[in-house]
This record gives sequence, C-alpha cells and structure tokens, in this order.
Amino acid sequence: MDIYLMGYMGSGKTTIGQRLAKQIGYTFVDYDQFIVEKEKMSIPAIFESKGEIYFRKKEALYLKEILQETNTKKIVALGGGTPCYGSNLQEIKESGVLSIYLNVPVPELTDRLWEAKSERPVIAGQESKEALEEFVRKHLFERAFYYNQAGKVIKVQGQSEAAIVEEIVAALF
Repeated sequence: MDIYLMGYMGSGKTTIGQRLAKQIGYTFVDYDQFIVEKEKMSIPAIFESKGEIYFRKKEALYLKEILQETNTKKIVALGGGTPCYGSNLQEIKESGVLSIYLNVPVPELTDRLWEAKSERPVIAGQESKEALEEFVRKHLFERAFYYNQAGKVIKVQGQSEAAIVEEIVAALF
C-alpha cells in the first residue's frame, strides 16, 4: 500500500518520507519535485509566471497521474496545499492509499519556516516572525479540516525524526 504524507509546509513530510521509504524499502516521491520535473520550472517560478490557479490545476492533474501509478510501492510527500484544493482529498481517500498527517504545533512550524521562507512563495512576504506565526496559525486553521481527514494522524512534538518514523512503522505493521 502506498503512503501519502500530508501536513503544513515545514512539517517534515520530505525528511520523514525519505527516512521511512529507506527503512521499509519503498520508493520516495517528493510531490513538489514531481511537479517541477513535469513543468520544467520551480514552484516559485510557476507561481510567479503562471499563477496559483494554473499551479493548482496542474497539481490536481499530476496527483491523479501519480495515484494511478501502482507498479512500485511508494511514499509520497505531498505539497502542503495539495489535499486542500479541488477534489484532491477525495481522490486520495478513494484511491486506497494510506494518508498520514504530520501534525506539528504552530510555534515549531514557525521556527522551521522562518529559516526557509525565501524558498516558499506562500510565505516569502512575511516581514517578521510574529507575522509569520499569525499567518501560519490562520492558514493551518483553514487547512486542518482537510489534514485531519487523513487515515492516520501523527502528533509531532519535539520527538526525533527516527522516533516519528518508528511511530509510523508501528502503525503500519
């Protein structure tokens, strides 16, 4: 069974996904990188040149494509907004994959994102850490409805990456 990791940007989907895939012998797919390869441009460049609506349409199209690809067992680290737009969450739920929400507290997300905000078009304009935290809090409140529909919720509160992976593995086997 394929595993799709979801959660807010900075929640560790890629890092945990890579470690989990290595541990259980699955292929790892970073969904944002998958889109970059398909579109032949970075996510920020897509947002800047073609807009968010274009990006979300392509995101939905490629999600259907990757959900239908069943010849390898894979861990997919979704983009933070992927399950929150259009029928994406429904597509994920109906596909038979296991979805896992990495639920990270707002202060921890803010700390992680503050260091990497220039690489993330959605938050690049936040001028202070306090403004970023307020943005994350509001945005996460809006998205929590979608994230909490995952098949499994993992509370991430300071435990090591290895401990998070072990918690997921214990839930799988």
